[in-house]
Amino acid sequence: MLYRRYQAHADLGDMVKATARLTSALLAPFAAMNPRPPLGHVMAAQAMLARLGITHDRPSYRIDTVRVGNREVPVTEEVAARTPFGTLLRFAKDVDVPQPKVLVVAPLSGHFATLLRNTVHTLLADHDVYITDWHNARDVPLAEGSFGFDDYVEHVIRFLETIGPGAHVLAVCQPCVQVLAATAVMAATDNPAQPRSMTLMAGPVDTRVNPTAVNRLALSKPMDWFEETLIATVPARHAGAGRRVYPGFVQLSAFMAMNPERHAKAHNDLYGHILKGETEKAETIKTFYDEYFAVLDLTAEFYLETIRIVFQDSLLPKGELTYRGERVDPSRIRRTALLTVEGERDDICALGQTAAAHDLCTGIRPYRKRHHMQAGVGHYGVFSGRRWEGQIYPIVRNMILASE
Repeated sequence: MLYRRYQAHADLGDMVKATARLTSALLAPFAAMNPRPPLGHVMAAQAMLARLGITHDRPSYRIDTVRVGNREVPVTEEVAARTPFGTLLRFAKDVDVPQPKVLVVAPLSGHFATLLRNTVHTLLADHDVYITDWHNARDVPLAEGSFGFDDYVEHVIRFLETIGPGAHVLAVCQPCVQVLAATAVMAATDNPAQPRSMTLMAGPVDTRVNPTAVNRLALSKPMDWFEETLIATVPARHAGAGRRVYPGFVQLSAFMAMNPERHAKAHNDLYGHILKGETEKAETIKTFYDEYFAVLDLTAEFYLETIRIVFQDSLLPKGELTYRGERVDPSRIRRTALLTVEGERDDICALGQTAAAHDLCTGIRPYRKRHHMQAGVGHYGVFSGRRWEGQIYPIVRNMILASE
């Protein structure tokens, strides 16, 4: 019922947006000649209305070239492996010297992996970069089966095996737990593809440390509440009809509710930029929200298992996490270097939650471990933006180079 109601509203919104786009296009030439009220305000309002709502289609990574050394190098996307639930995507480029291979493991938490565009683009200058490009669960036919916590871990292992021995892995946010588990499993079985280094960025390794509002919410409700309140069934019109999912539009609503003033200010600013004809400033805001409002659904089993395993029961730090029935033991990791990164102002994964990995990975020698706390950044600033590029990335790059 939840998804059907949403779809009905979305269909109505599509008609409103189409009308607004047409009106805005018709008024634009006249508004350019006479931008004063009321015509300019009407045109700006229609442009804003045309942006109403969200999309369920994956945006483009928009990475066509990257500067390597002193030249611009073309970048092409190559599918290295594909499953019904995710693609191992490589950003291939023609360079003279082989570069370290890095698997970027993207969060599966309501947004597409393209949210890590800046992360990937920065890494590309010095590395051969792959990413876990997760699929929208509402587009995966029910016949393809389920996708739970263990399946995510299995995908990380399988993708590292596809890339081959000698790769490095970098996890952003939620998958820090799964990547740590996958690396431990590979170490326990002496898998030749176990990564040379593991970078965990702003992830909930131990949510008992400095609990955030997100952590407290997960603990405040029983599992039955999450299943009955937040899980919906994909309507018949989509390829994944009948699949039970945690809808991306629900997750987006939760994200928006965390910082409503910031989002309201951004859209007020956007209105002003459109009204004044400040195209470049308007496009910056549009680009961010085009990405932010592109959402994907999670399978119900993955979402509910993550709530229980990571946020309610803290199984990994307690030493009780299992994979395919076998206990996961991070102390088995010996050949993989460890770097953890946290943001001082992170209100999603607080200070200490990612650093907890060091206490679990007792088999890694101290000189092969490093922790970095980045001053002045929130959650997204850890992996995107000026401080990521200028202060955090050099540390990540050096850890990878030292592990080659």
